[in-house]
Amino acid sequence: MSTATPPSASPPGAAPDPADAVRAAVLGVPGVAAMHGGAFAEVATYLPGRRVTGVRIEPERTEVHVVVASESPIPGVASAVRDAVQQIRPSPVDIFVEDVAIPDA
Repeated sequence: MSTATPPSASPPGAAPDPADAVRAAVLGVPGVAAMHGGAFAEVATYLPGRRVTGVRIEPERTEVHVVVASESPIPGVASAVRDAVQQIRPSPVDIFVEDVAIPDA
């Protein structure tokens, strides 16, 4: 029996890829409802056999695309996301709020 690697997680026993660490940090920020892949699902870090959606890491900067919960102030969430990412990647961070999650009635 084989186990498949989840689409956005490092293989068991391996050190987390920086994109995985960024994703985990961003999802831990209060007010972040989800990661977002962009209009055409083009925003991702491509790793062997998988992708980390919503995170694009370049040598000089990190790009993060998120969905923010409707009850959360967007500027505050964006600032908290930037702070969380800069703990992992101290380079400039670009935050894109792609959508707002409205809870079901």
